[in-house]
Parts: sequence; C-alpha cells; structure tokens
Amino acid sequence: MTFEVWAPEPKNVTLLLDGVRYPMSRADDGWWSAAEGLAGRDYGYVLDDDGHPLPDPRSKRQPVSVHELSRVFDPAEFTWTDDRWTGRQLAGGVIYELHIGTFTPIGTLDSAIEKLDHLVSIGVHFVELLPVNGFNGDHNWGYDGVLWYTVDETYGGPAAYQRFVDACHARGLAVIQDVVYNHLGPSGNYLPRFGPYLRSGSSNTWGDSVNLDSPEVRSYIVENALMWLRDYHVDALRLDAVHALVDDSPRHILQELAEKTDALSAFVGRPLTLIAESDLNDSTLVTPREAGGYGVHAQWSDDFHHALHVALTGEVTGYYADFEHLDALAKVVTHGFFHDGTYSSFREKDHGSPVDTDHMPAWRLVVADQNHDQIGNRAVGDRLASQLDYGQLAIAAVLTLCGPFTPMLFMGEEWGASTPWQFFTAHPEPELGKATAEGRIAEFEKMGWDPDVVPDPQDPSTFANSKLDWAESSDGDHGRLLDLYRSLARLRATVPDLTDPAFPHTTAEFDDDVHWFAMHRGSTTIAVNFASGPVSLPFGGRLLLGTADAVGAGSGMVILPGHAAAVIAR
Repeated sequence: MTFEVWAPEPKNVTLLLDGVRYPMSRADDGWWSAAEGLAGRDYGYVLDDDGHPLPDPRSKRQPVSVHELSRVFDPAEFTWTDDRWTGRQLAGGVIYELHIGTFTPIGTLDSAIEKLDHLVSIGVHFVELLPVNGFNGDHNWGYDGVLWYTVDETYGGPAAYQRFVDACHARGLAVIQDVVYNHLGPSGNYLPRFGPYLRSGSSNTWGDSVNLDSPEVRSYIVENALMWLRDYHVDALRLDAVHALVDDSPRHILQELAEKTDALSAFVGRPLTLIAESDLNDSTLVTPREAGGYGVHAQWSDDFHHALHVALTGEVTGYYADFEHLDALAKVVTHGFFHDGTYSSFREKDHGSPVDTDHMPAWRLVVADQNHDQIGNRAVGDRLASQLDYGQLAIAAVLTLCGPFTPMLFMGEEWGASTPWQFFTAHPEPELGKATAEGRIAEFEKMGWDPDVVPDPQDPSTFANSKLDWAESSDGDHGRLLDLYRSLARLRATVPDLTDPAFPHTTAEFDDDVHWFAMHRGSTTIAVNFASGPVSLPFGGRLLLGTADAVGAGSGMVILPGHAAAVIAR
C-alpha cells in the first residue's frame, strides 16, 4: 500500500497508521511518501510534529468525522453489476434533483434506492444528488464540504454510494453528482495546513477562492472529477457556481475538465456529461472547444425559472422585477436567456450575451420551475405548493416538461409536497453555529421578514421539517398532480416535438392582459391559462393532454378553464 500526500507547506510530515508513526520523505515537488509495503486501516498525517494527525486531503472515507483519522477504502473492491449499462446522453432527458438526507425518512443512500422505481414511473432519466462529500456535523446541504474525495458517513459512506449508483443503472437511471470546486466549508478545512489550496486575498460569496494558479490544486480538482466518473461509475457532474472560479490561465479549468471528461468518455465507451451552474448567461461555457468555447456540455439557466415564477405568483421583488410581463417567458423559450446583453435592474448593469439559436441545441440549458436554491434560499424555504393551487402547479409541470430545454425536477414537486425545504446546518462549534443562525436571520430581516419566522438553520427541527412526507403523495390533489407527471412522462416518450432541441422549431405568443400563453413546438401547441377565469384560444386540434376536466379542443379552438393547460396536436 502506498501512502503519499502533497504538502509543500510543512517542514516535515509523519504518517500515523493504526497508532504507529512512520517518517515520510519529501520530493522536490512537495510530495511526501512513506516507505513501500505498509499496511493498515486508519491513518492521518502529522505536520511539523504538532501531535494532532490530520485527515488525508484525498481521503476516500472518514468513519468518524472530518476532523478525525481517514480510513483506507479501495473502490475497486466493489462488485459492479452494471456491465450492460451504456450510459445516457443528456439530450431528451429529465433530471431529478434530490438531497439524500431529506429524500427519505432515514436519509441514507440505501434508503433512497427504495424510491428509484418511483422516479422511473415519472419519466426521470438522471438522478442528481446534492453534494455528498465530507462535511462537518450531522447534516448539511452539502455545500460546506471540506473533503472532496469522501462520501459522508451520514449517508452510508462510499460503499453505499457504489450500491446506489449500481441500483440506478439497473433501472436505467443515470447519476449526476453535484460537486463544489469554488470554495470549502467553514469547519474541518485543513487543506491550507498542507499547501496553498486557497488563493490569498481572493474570496467569493462563500469564502476564500480556490487557488487555480497552482498546478497541483488544479490536478486535485481534475482527478476528483475523474474519480467520480471512473471509480464510482457516475454519469455526469454538476459543477457548482462556476462563475466563482477565478482562473486567469490560458486554458480555463472548465476547458481542462471538459477535455479530460471527453477523453475518459471515449475510453469507457459511455456518455459522460459536465453541467455547469452559472449566473453569467454566457453560452461560451457550452460552446464546443473547436468553436472557441470551453466545451462543457450543458449549463443551468435561471431565467426560465424567474419568468415562470413571476407568471404564476406575481412576485416581482428583487431579481424577479425584470420578469414581470409574459414577454419574458416568451423570450426565454425562444432565445434561451432573457438577459442576453439587456439591462438587469437587480444587478444595475447590462447582463448576459445572446445564444446562437441557429446552432446551439436547447437541451444544453437545464431549467426548473423549482430547485434547491430557489426554494432553500427563500426565508422560510417555501415551495410553490405553499402558495399555488393544483391548476397552477400543473401549469408549472407542463411548461417545464414540454419546453425545449432539459427539464429538472426538485424532489417532491411531482406531488406538490407540502413540506418546506429550508436552509439547515449542524455545525458542532457553538460560535460558528450561532454566527450562521444570526447571519441568516439578519439577512432576511433586512428584506422585511419577521426574524421570528425565519427558521434557525441550527435547530434540528429545521432539518427534520425539510424531509419529504411520502405518505401524502397519493392523497387528493397530491395524487392528482403525481398522475399528471406520469402522463407528461408518457407524452414526452411519444411526441417527438416535445424533445426537439432546435430553437427555431419553438415559437411563442401571449396576451399579457388576459394572461394566457402559448408555446408552439413543431406541430404541437402547449396552451396555458394563467388567469383564474376561463379563456378560449384559437389553437385547435387533437387534445393530447388537459390538466382539468373542462379543457376542450376542437377543429379551431381550445377552451381552458382558469389555471389550466393543454397540449394539442395541430
């Protein structure tokens, strides 16, 4: 067994292996190695003889916590059963975003396996997991991770992760892993003790920037990405907030990741996909490298969410202000971005750049009517279901799943879950926990929220309240909405227009005053009545789907009651 670690910072490094100390030798490049042939289970590194062993920066297992010893884990020991799995291209697919800790009552990877058949039944193709790497505390969103190569023990550890991926593939489900390369969490981050992992004097919203000037740090990121795709058979990675990556090198880290991912894909013989979260509205990210882009395969686009949210709720505060009228939704579904060089009142400057709709396929944009950010970063973590009726939730489903983009669902939306999804933490350090709670409350107090209403992220009930209530999924309007999602899944599988990624094949029309909207996709029309009263629209044809019993379509007209939608074959 080989024990080595990159640690250019300390003057000496000692391996602690099962209670025995072994001196390590340093090479000129800052890598330290122990003698060959050592064997053991639990280990850590003592830097400059300070006595306290630190976990391995590339630890694959942390059985106790991110502060304690690492444990040897070999991913190659797992017996995979997915030999026949050939992967899944993103085009035409549906993503389902979930947080392992709140997806089921138990909150583990093994318990999540029991719900995979449900996901198949609603037409899901990709299961996207919020970050699972090692974080401090008993529960967390995952974006406070500090050991990127681990799978947190609260979810079952790395062996459970392999079982989960294997089970997904057995059901024809691809797996997307959300990874965070732009910052590290506030507790348990010992990387700066080893070397210059962070950029001095540079920070983003969440903390110090990662030092992408260092070749070893870049390698740390690239090798981590390849580990998920290769050793854990993951099919895609969602790259968190890439706009926070500070990289001035000739070859951007995103381009490097894309090149390495494509090379691995060619070797393993199955599609491997990178999806970037970015608020830049810049399609350079997903433009092929030969055309001057980074070559990432897809990116999140929030403009669809904002336009649909405003149309459904009428909420126009903050970043929703520019999306007040239905022309915003029309522009998004036909041009990809609303802000494509236009003035953003929220940012107080011009924002974004146009999409080349003649050449870029729409599937490269991942959209949602709800996701973990758009719910969890609201003051009380309220879902659309807390303020909309069945008909409005049905409209959200129809426009999301019948639009030109790659749709993503957030866990529980398929039945209009009544449970919130709130911001929760479990920092063991009292001072950090107190600062997190007070900062959260103060942030929303400035926005006019009663501080007594904003949940304390450190309160265990905040985490417990965010768990899905599966028992409600078949009751009343919950069950009715779930049936609609299943009907939409069947429709997507039988109507080619609904997965056609060509922007020029989608047009839109609307009436802001009457509050109706129509999206024409080839010979299929999706007609929506956002208003509470009925409306008759001149889009006749064969009714493929109606969200209410009173929906009717004929040779020249479709009749929509209030808060209803129809899919029509013209």
